[in-house]
Amino acid sequence: MNFTRWSARLPGTQRRAARGAEGSVPAARGEYARQQGRLGSDADEADATDEPVGTAGVPALEDFSVRELLGRLPGLVALVYGPEHRIAYVNDAYAAAFGPRPAGATVAATCPEAEELGLLPLLDQVLRSGKPRTVKSRRTQDGGSYTVTCLPVDSPHLEGGGVLVHAADVTDHAEAAERLRASERRHRETAVTLQRSLLPQDLEQPDDLRIAATYQPGGTDAAVGGDWYDVITLGAGRTALVIGDVMGRGVRAAAVMGQLRTAVRAYARLDLPPHEVLQLLDGLAAEIDASQIATCVYAIHDPNEGKLVYASAGHLPILVRDEDGTVRCAEDPTGPPLGTGGWLHASGSIALPPGSTAVLYTDGLVERRREDIDEGVAALARALSGANGTPQVVCDRLLRSLGVTAEHDDDVAVLVVQHPSREGTDAELFHNAALELLGGVEAAPRARAFASGVLSSWRFPVELRDLGVLATSELVANSLQHGTPPMRLRLRRTDRRLIIEVTDGDDHLPRRRRAETEDEAGRGISIIATIASSWGSRRTPGGGKAVWCEFALPDQTVT
Repeated sequence: MNFTRWSARLPGTQRRAARGAEGSVPAARGEYARQQGRLGSDADEADATDEPVGTAGVPALEDFSVRELLGRLPGLVALVYGPEHRIAYVNDAYAAAFGPRPAGATVAATCPEAEELGLLPLLDQVLRSGKPRTVKSRRTQDGGSYTVTCLPVDSPHLEGGGVLVHAADVTDHAEAAERLRASERRHRETAVTLQRSLLPQDLEQPDDLRIAATYQPGGTDAAVGGDWYDVITLGAGRTALVIGDVMGRGVRAAAVMGQLRTAVRAYARLDLPPHEVLQLLDGLAAEIDASQIATCVYAIHDPNEGKLVYASAGHLPILVRDEDGTVRCAEDPTGPPLGTGGWLHASGSIALPPGSTAVLYTDGLVERRREDIDEGVAALARALSGANGTPQVVCDRLLRSLGVTAEHDDDVAVLVVQHPSREGTDAELFHNAALELLGGVEAAPRARAFASGVLSSWRFPVELRDLGVLATSELVANSLQHGTPPMRLRLRRTDRRLIIEVTDGDDHLPRRRRAETEDEAGRGISIIATIASSWGSRRTPGGGKAVWCEFALPDQTVT
């Protein structure tokens, strides 16, 4: 930018006389050098006899004064000069927006808008570098927004160099952008609210496990995904653990997640093996939305077996930390994600002995750009090996170790399951007893005698002992009449309940029915349902079934 002719006399400068045949040329006139991109040129270098290019009679650019051109621009224009940034000129648009500015005054003293827009450091940079600088959508205290460009001005009339300041009013654009951002925030908040409302508000806490979970939505720039987790008590001390991830973002992914989670809870009540639950979910996912793909792990913990039986639909492997810090990874079987169809899922198992901790998680915890996901799983295993404390403490430590913050670019769900090792008085509240039933008429009285002795040794109140013996008698009688060998009676107590379970080799599940007055049989399950807190049945691996009932223990169980 080169100003050599200026209509206003600047403090401490003189107008230069322009050479011409008819006397002096008005000092406010300038020439436009197209190739150099500069406004104005030195009069000594101009040829006054040159004819203007173009059609005769069309006014040339040099026929207009700079003041006339800049004064009519809708943009805000100011010219400052010198290291103190003194004002040489402001156009009408600038004066209308911020008020008139006295010539010769400094910007710092008379232009508060310059400080609000952060222009003072920018003017210094332009003077030093001789290069233009731009700041976008800066806001002033009156609510206006401006995009400001500062251009260096090379003119001998400007002592210490000059800067042409051009500000475009972008208030309407800024407000529209803010409305769009507000709309996106509301949309995201709606998705987050939906997501959180569909997750369990209070995790079920089984007798034998300690569980905590964490859900961390992605940062403000990331749309909410479909991560979910759940804990479902199945009865007889067994617990289902679920974690999944619906691919995609936003409300739609959260809604599909909610439908899948509800379906999982419904299928879990059937007490099916993990692979059969995933088989049902696979078909349902395709019906909900064929374009949505979801991954899921469904695992069942049985305290009598000391392991997790699980099935995986394209999900990341379960990690288990033993009491000595060794971390094991659940291996195959892993099938394709839900919704793909045409795959027969299979169940596997991993040991979960007392003192161990299992971690189920979604890919947001371990997946990073430009990094193989196996490296993320390995990093999680290293973090888990040194993570001690309660399940919630372990959750928090894993998130910190893997670098998950509020600005993380993906949703994260983590489910931590601990099988505590019990000692002393705590261990006295957990007992198991079992009896093999060989069949015959003597099996029922032997089972009653066994139950009576065990419940007495566990120092249950008399009323609870009598109910336990009655329930044992009815379950054993039902198995003797409708089941096949091998048969087994199992009694288990925890700090909260008494569990009585009978298994046999027949896979026909009993159901409760109304017995007529003249019927001599058919009342056993009805009696169980009446006296027990809950009851149920399930098929066992390899054929056969288990029928069980539970009694909630009163606060004081010792006589």
